[in-house]
Amino acid sequence: MNYNFQEKVNFIWSIADLLRGDYKQTEFQDVILPLTVLKRLDDVLEPTKEKVLKKNRELKEKGIENKDLILTRASGYPFYNISKFTFQNLLQDANNIAKNLHNYINGFSENMYNILENFEFDNEIKKLDEANLLYQIIQRFNEMDLHPDVVSNHEMGTIFEELIRRFSEQSNETAGEHFTPREVIRLMVRLLIAGNGSLKQKNIIRAIYDPACGTGGMLTTAKDEIIEHVNPTAQVFLFGQELNPKTFAIAKSDILIKGEDADNIKKGNSFSEDHLTGKTFDLMLSNPPFGVEWKKVESFVRKEAEEFGFEGRFGAGLPRISDGSLLFIQHMISKIKPVREGGGRIAIVFNGSPLFTGDAGSGESEIRKWIIGNDWLEAIIGLPDQLFYNTGIYTYIWIVTNNKPKERKGKVQLIDAREYYEKMRKSFGNKRNYISDEQISAVVNIYKSFKESDKSKIFSNDDFGYYKITVERPLQLNFHVSDDRIELLKEEKAFQNLDVAAGFSQRKRKKDKQLKEIEEGKKKQGKIIKALKSIGNTLYKNKDKFEAVLDNVFMEHKIDVDKSLKKAILKALSEHDETADIICDKNGNPEPNPDLRDYENIPLKEDIYEYFKREVKPHLPDAWIDEKKTKVGYEISFTKYFYKYSPLRPLDEITGDIKTLEEETRRLMEEVLE
Repeated sequence: MNYNFQEKVNFIWSIADLLRGDYKQTEFQDVILPLTVLKRLDDVLEPTKEKVLKKNRELKEKGIENKDLILTRASGYPFYNISKFTFQNLLQDANNIAKNLHNYINGFSENMYNILENFEFDNEIKKLDEANLLYQIIQRFNEMDLHPDVVSNHEMGTIFEELIRRFSEQSNETAGEHFTPREVIRLMVRLLIAGNGSLKQKNIIRAIYDPACGTGGMLTTAKDEIIEHVNPTAQVFLFGQELNPKTFAIAKSDILIKGEDADNIKKGNSFSEDHLTGKTFDLMLSNPPFGVEWKKVESFVRKEAEEFGFEGRFGAGLPRISDGSLLFIQHMISKIKPVREGGGRIAIVFNGSPLFTGDAGSGESEIRKWIIGNDWLEAIIGLPDQLFYNTGIYTYIWIVTNNKPKERKGKVQLIDAREYYEKMRKSFGNKRNYISDEQISAVVNIYKSFKESDKSKIFSNDDFGYYKITVERPLQLNFHVSDDRIELLKEEKAFQNLDVAAGFSQRKRKKDKQLKEIEEGKKKQGKIIKALKSIGNTLYKNKDKFEAVLDNVFMEHKIDVDKSLKKAILKALSEHDETADIICDKNGNPEPNPDLRDYENIPLKEDIYEYFKREVKPHLPDAWIDEKKTKVGYEISFTKYFYKYSPLRPLDEITGDIKTLEEETRRLMEEVLE
């Protein structure tokens, strides 16, 4: 049977219907994914199956145990299967299909068997057999031909990703758990290639890496693009790491089928289990999960950041725990090939958050500061929305390199490609748009031209930086003992604690003793209020004078008031008053009023004091800058740079529309009443 891509996916998906009742929807993938991989392997090895079995018998008769090299030559792939079973003849013995399927899986060469183990399929075979489903499932899968001549490697990768997308939706996984459309990967690769002229050298060797490789689509598509469109003589080696065991198994088996070195694909978390430590790469590309927290590896990441600083991967800073996107770019930069070896290039897909989330001094801002300050950020390309399968948000490709060409040094190019898309005839989840080959070429040409236009803006690195200054104003308070302010005092924690702190500070005391101390605390509250009211109705505009009065009153009433309680009393009885005397510290400097504290962001290219004098002083003549609190931040306001003002419609046009709507409403009401 020959299907187009969507028919193949739908056919495999329809097999899952057989599992309903015996499996939860969230468990369907535990059966469908491994069997899809097995059927692909079965069809790949089918043409040389008899040759492999014959060669295996010969080697066995000769007593040769080290058979891998000979049998892989016989199969034509870096793996083989020496079981007599195939999907076709498994169906000839319905009563022993579970036993025979185990035999079939055990017949794979060790490298492939180790991959398949990640599916943990043994338990599913038993469960399917007990439910009398195993024969039916194998029978349905056998109806489909997944040989590479029928289903290309590119198509097979897309099928896997579409199946996983559907299973992810059933499991209600986060929007960040998505897969990258092939046209986005092609755009990423062509942007990397466009800035790397050395790729055209004959027989050049290049290593590509993806730290969150999923099913391996980015890696294999990148290699195909280089071989087919740039340099057919290039030797491209693929490296990747994937956290999810099942996705890892798909990626590694696919890599093996394509004849790549599958040992370069590692399993585990790239942050806490970096299996490629010390390795550097020429090209890196990735689409890490959007907005996914990194709490599970927090202790490991923080420890590395604290112990190794910039000698490790995370010295620049740590983003908020709810989004680990910027950890990926730091991890990748740590693996970029040194400039003395030609340097390296990175393309990574982010949502909008890494562009601007985090104020000056935050982890996110410090990471942006580190990347831009080192002149590594080359370009950012804004993509259309509704481009990904599981999320409809706008996304951005960051191009990072440690070896910018001369004309780009000290500069960053922003490209607005949000309108470069076509509508799909049929949606795939949230994916309703795609980027055509012509549009990919157009975006790449904008990048290569490196010129200003309505779709391309060129900035210097400093344009994204700013000083965040703290603007202080003097503390000016009046003090007054009024009923309203007494009520505020009752809400102060230090005052409230008087009737509970004594009773619970020493829990070993007898209960009656505790109650007595609590009662004493309540009495002290009453004495304080009585003493305060004796001050009278005078409004004080000088703190020192009021404090002296306060001290005398407490002395007269024999009330012991500690520092924290006195502070609470002064706070409750005070109010901002610009006509009051300025309160100064012991050195005679004005104390700042925290309630009037403000902040200003000043571009790095501007002089702080000239800006302050021009923009702040005319409005707040008593303000000053707290220089100890000045910070440098970086953010990229992509949308702002490409904002286009749309003038409001004329008033008479709006009025006409309102009248038309009123007339239409009146007419409809008349029809209803009739």
